[in-house]
Amino acid sequence: MILQMSRPTDSPRHKRSQAGRLGDQLCFALYAATNAMTRTYRPLLTELDITYPQYLVLLVLWERDGIRLGEIAEELYLATHAVSPIIDRLEEAGLVQRETDVNDARSVRVVLTKAGRAMESDAAQVQEAVRCHAGLSSANITELRAHLRALTENLLAE
Repeated sequence: MILQMSRPTDSPRHKRSQAGRLGDQLCFALYAATNAMTRTYRPLLTELDITYPQYLVLLVLWERDGIRLGEIAEELYLATHAVSPIIDRLEEAGLVQRETDVNDARSVRVVLTKAGRAMESDAAQVQEAVRCHAGLSSANITELRAHLRALTENLLAE
């Protein structure tokens, strides 16, 4: 007599849902990768005494110093009210300061301080450590980034 073993996925507990399996979902793959990336950055950024969201804001400012809060939010695909508390903490840490726009007194620009500018070289070392930890070639990273940018644009298109 031959006994047939059922696979775990054949059991009622593991039946395939109409929505599909978790591991097959693009949204979950992106979610898991984002969590892993943030966890990888966390200890490295802790050494710089900044958080991952603060790091992202600083990346924007290292590229385009002296821009309005709304422009920072736009670069990060966030609402302005979500970025404002991050700027507050960076300002308290002495890394940025707010300045009134000379051309429009109603507008405030966020400017890196000397300490904020100096941190950029340390951040470059963090980026290199994360790149090595990811185990991807520069070409793979460039290709992945291009696919993710296209995905973002497609999802945000109206």
